[in-house]
Amino acid sequence: MLAHRERLLACRLCPEMVGPVVAGPAVQSKVLLLGQAPGPHEGEIGRPFAWTAGKTLFQWLSRIDIDEDAFRGGAYMAAVCRCFPGKSAGGGDRVPTATEIENCSAWLRAEVELLEPELLIPVGKLAIAQVMPVKKLVDVVGRVHRVSLFGHSMDAVPLPHPSGASTWHRTEPGVSLLREALECLAGHSAMKSLRG
Repeated sequence: MLAHRERLLACRLCPEMVGPVVAGPAVQSKVLLLGQAPGPHEGEIGRPFAWTAGKTLFQWLSRIDIDEDAFRGGAYMAAVCRCFPGKSAGGGDRVPTATEIENCSAWLRAEVELLEPELLIPVGKLAIAQVMPVKKLVDVVGRVHRVSLFGHSMDAVPLPHPSGASTWHRTEPGVSLLREALECLAGHSAMKSLRG
């Protein structure tokens, strides 16, 4: 995993992406979290989910007795794209292009092959869409799905994006579905090693 991480950090395939590459530690884990892409602050800090969305994500996990340090030390944290995409003309974060997603998928494929995860936690619609069709979050959040990613079968428990701009997880049915998703995570055997 260390050699993989070193190669990942050296990637410069996508000229429109804003570096540096953001990657979590080289954790050998059966739990794989898949985010969307780093925000504007994660590159400076050097780790995924290190700003506002991360605070919300780790508040959610604390509800099932998993603290931030235990999760970061025990789960492998990946993303659909590993660099900040930059801002869109409208002011929000730019959605990565299909080519950028494809370029970064090689890193994810290698991680799935190295880790052989038992549990995938896709966070946000872009991440969820990499493993299952998703038109609306209500159709996928709140339960365990059996998925295949690069030929490897695993359970997936999708979460909404913990963005401060999103109200989905703060209003019904999002509130209830998020609670059900966290209960699914709490009961999954792969998560037991992450509890302090």
